[in-house]
Formats: sequence, structure tokens, C-alpha cells
Amino acid sequence: MLSREEVVEIKVLVRQGKSIREIARLKGVSRNTVRRYLRGLADSVRSPAQTARVCKLDAFKAYLSDRVRAAHPAWLPASVLFSEIKQMGYTGGSSMVRAHLRTLKPVAALDPVVRFETPPAQQMQVDWIVFRRSKSPLSAFVATLGYSRTSYVEFVTDEKLASLLGCHERAFEFFGGVPLEVLYDNMKSVVLVRDAYGPGRHRFQGTFLEFADHHGFVARLCRPYRARTKGKVERFNGYLRRSFYNPLASRLSQQGLQLDVATANAEVLRWLRGVANVRVHGTTGKRPLDLLLEEQARFQPLPPPWQGFQRAPCTRQSFRLERSPLQHRLSVYQSLLAEVL
Repeated sequence: MLSREEVVEIKVLVRQGKSIREIARLKGVSRNTVRRYLRGLADSVRSPAQTARVCKLDAFKAYLSDRVRAAHPAWLPASVLFSEIKQMGYTGGSSMVRAHLRTLKPVAALDPVVRFETPPAQQMQVDWIVFRRSKSPLSAFVATLGYSRTSYVEFVTDEKLASLLGCHERAFEFFGGVPLEVLYDNMKSVVLVRDAYGPGRHRFQGTFLEFADHHGFVARLCRPYRARTKGKVERFNGYLRRSFYNPLASRLSQQGLQLDVATANAEVLRWLRGVANVRVHGTTGKRPLDLLLEEQARFQPLPPPWQGFQRAPCTRQSFRLERSPLQHRLSVYQSLLAEVL
């Protein structure tokens, strides 16, 4: 039985145009299983409590682990091991055996050894970056597209779910569409329990999962303590701090002023348009804004506004890259910002 997260992912992959064969390969299940869930014949979704139930394979897991260790570094076919435990009294199906064997493959084989690149419109990487934790907290939501390296930044005073979802919607509007998948780390507002249904099969926050379903993207998690798997947004975080926040905040501090959310959002949008997204990127050798045009042609369209959660208020006056610069900036910051940016 598939988990709720897996059922949602199957639905999203179908909307993204994936074939039943491809979905079955990606999820490691049979094509009939995919068809059954798509036809609504398997309405029940496994809960964490149900995962504790004894399954037919439990009595044979130790044997399978010993066989895998004994054969290492060679890999025994699932069909062979299935045949062996069937002779020992196993009465379940082969798909359960195959799924379990995938969890026994050495982790080292999955380690990336080169920079991981994605095709246009495939992936967006998301992260929070904290600037202040005082009585006037200040954080930034950062989203970077994996192919073009185009980035979106929004400053907030909290990292709650409402803020996260609102920032997602405005990021999609800023980019002009929705990518196929979004990569996260261990955000508490995104994932409740890692590996809740087995290795790599996580339990996501319910409201967030509905939001992802509505927008048509698949949520992915990078491996713990492996920030390099979302290194594109991590590298942009450092660039944002060095090239935007530190110069601006320090200049304002010299004048006895503290950078607030409204001002930060007004100015970071100008910085994104005029600096960050039009510079020649060190890795791609091209301007992110130019490569964004390729991604926009392949993005999923923006869906209707999501009604499942109250949208977080936004201090921005506009989002899209092509709009004219913001008007009515506070005069007290004008001369300072001219020197910084």
C-alpha cells in the first residue's frame, strides 16, 4: 500500500505528462499498481501507525540482509532472492521484495561525485537564510532555479508555514511558472518525519502537501548533512549576504537605522533585477535572466490562487521581472542605497 505522499506524487507526475511506465520506474512499483491508484481503486492511504503492522516479508528481512552483505560488492538479482525466500515459505509478492532490496543498496553508490545539473524547468531549490534573531527578527526566503540560476528573494519576520507558502506563490509568479520539482532541506514546515515509510519515503506536512498538489510540483528532500545537494541556493545565500545585505545593513547602521522588512523587500527586488539576475554567472557563463527564457517556455502554468490556507501578507508592490522599477522609496534611504547599490 502506498503512502499519502506517494499517491500525491503519482498524481502530480501524471499531470506533468509522465507515462505510467515512467512513473512505475521512478516509484519502483508495477504499472498495474500505478493504474490502480489512478483509477481510485486504492483509496486508503497508509498512515505512520499502519507502518508498524507486521508484513509478510518481515520474517525474511534478516535473511535478505545477510545475502546482500555476503554478495557485496556484487548485487544479487531480486528475482533470485525472491525465489529463495519463496522456497522458505514466503507467500507475498515480488514487488515487496524488490522495494525492500532497494533500501539495502549501499548508500555510497548514490553519492554525487560531479556537479548535478538539471534540465530547464525541472528543479527549484528553496532555503531560509537568517539575518536577525532579536526582538525584530529578519529572515529571507530564497528560491533558485537549478538550470538558469535565476533567484527570487523575499524578506519575512517569521518562517511559519503561512509565510513559506505565500513566498512560494510569489516566487512562481516572479519566475513566470511552476517547475516540476522543488528541493528542500529539513524544514519543519515541509517535512514531519524523514523516512517515515522507509528510506527516502518521507512524511510531509499535510497542508504543504496539498499546496504542492495544487501547484503540480513534487517535493524533494536533500540528504541530511549534505547541503551540497542544494548547493545552488546555498551559494546564492552567501552572495546575497555579501553583496546585498551586509553593505546595505551596515550603511544604514552608520546612520542609526535598522533595515526593516518593507525596505529590504523593495530594495532586494531592485537588486535582483539590476544586479543578481543579469550578471554573468560563474558556472553557466551566461546571465540567469537569459536562461530563464528557456525555462519559462517549459514551466507548468500558474494555477488559480490556492484557497487551502490564508495567504500570508506581502509587502511587495510588484513581482515580475519585466515590470517597471518600484516607485515611492522612502527618501531617508535614497542617498544611502545609491552608494551601496
